[in-house]
Amino acid sequence: MSISTVKTSLTTQEKTIDCLLHHALIGGHQIAVWKSPKNNEIQLILDKTDKIKRVELELDTLPQGFIAHPFGDQEDQKAFFLEASDYFKINIDLPEIPDITEKFKSVQLDQTQTKKQIRNHLKQLCTQTTGESCNPTTKEDFIEIVHKGIQSINEGEIAKVVPARMKKLQLKEGFDLTKTFLELCKNYPNAFVNFFHIPSVGTWLGATPEVLIKTEGQYFYTMALAGTQKASGDNPIKNAAWTQKEIEEQALVSRYIVNNFKKIRLREYEENGPKTVLAGNLLHLRSDFRVDMEATNFPQLGSVMLKLLHPTSAVCGSPKEKAMEFIIENEKFDRSFFSGFIGPVNIENQTAIYVNLRTTQFVNNEVILYAGAGVTEDSIPEKEWEETSMKCDIIGKFIQ
Repeated sequence: MSISTVKTSLTTQEKTIDCLLHHALIGGHQIAVWKSPKNNEIQLILDKTDKIKRVELELDTLPQGFIAHPFGDQEDQKAFFLEASDYFKINIDLPEIPDITEKFKSVQLDQTQTKKQIRNHLKQLCTQTTGESCNPTTKEDFIEIVHKGIQSINEGEIAKVVPARMKKLQLKEGFDLTKTFLELCKNYPNAFVNFFHIPSVGTWLGATPEVLIKTEGQYFYTMALAGTQKASGDNPIKNAAWTQKEIEEQALVSRYIVNNFKKIRLREYEENGPKTVLAGNLLHLRSDFRVDMEATNFPQLGSVMLKLLHPTSAVCGSPKEKAMEFIIENEKFDRSFFSGFIGPVNIENQTAIYVNLRTTQFVNNEVILYAGAGVTEDSIPEKEWEETSMKCDIIGKFIQ
């Protein structure tokens, strides 16, 4: 694997990302591009092996790369894996130095032609995951699912369920993938902004606020993120007021994490929160968990917890098995990578896996937006629809 660090101005930065996207999309390669929360570097990997790989969730045994796991596929628990044939870092704050496009002599187009070819390729994408054959979720259909969820809760079958819906937009003629990615980075500095492309499998762009698991050095991290309201006013975090429904929804996710710690007899962990956090123009409640893997003699904790946690009650419900049955029975589309997990593996002594939220898929000249809402006994169906609309707009407003 070759490693290159690029310190660029905005113009060269954009040209560099365009070059790498063009090289991957036109060449049929896999690519992942991301910016981690509160970080000033954009990272990219190219997988030029020309092999679509599925791997076991044993993170410590994997080479450097990027992992992507659909919401479903619970039985074999295998994930798609992009191996880092090439790895690049682009610092977005430091002065310009010569850009990296010289590495790809085959790219002889000017930037306008490069952008046009990227856009044309996005318009022609197809996928194995059948999202393109489904109709957008109507308000009536979604509200009906919420009513069914509340009924199942009242009957004692489940404690919480998270139905999702999909919305479609036409890919506009002037859409610029790189500019949109950079705009997401600028507007959502606390999110994991990401784009990944696996030929014939899926092409996704998003800005997710939720860590599923993270390992860095000797420490393991996870979080319980749930409850949603619109951010408003000059100091939205200070002015936030949470209902009992939202507090209990977040507490369910925290208890789910603690219960999984108990399953593996892990008692030594730090828990901080819940606290109000800002994600785009939305507020959530979040609790943070940290474990010292050396002190607990548990170096494989990341892989173990990844298998136990996914899908969390924040994207599926509780209890997990019953909530999953409800979703499979009532949702009329394949979630694919929405509410699955994605992220870099073993890159510079860190693995950071995120729940794939606030995300969109490119298929056949369309952009498919996905969003879900946590349903409890106190849910109001109309408000759950409004919540999904706000979540769709996190990415949708940049696409439009």
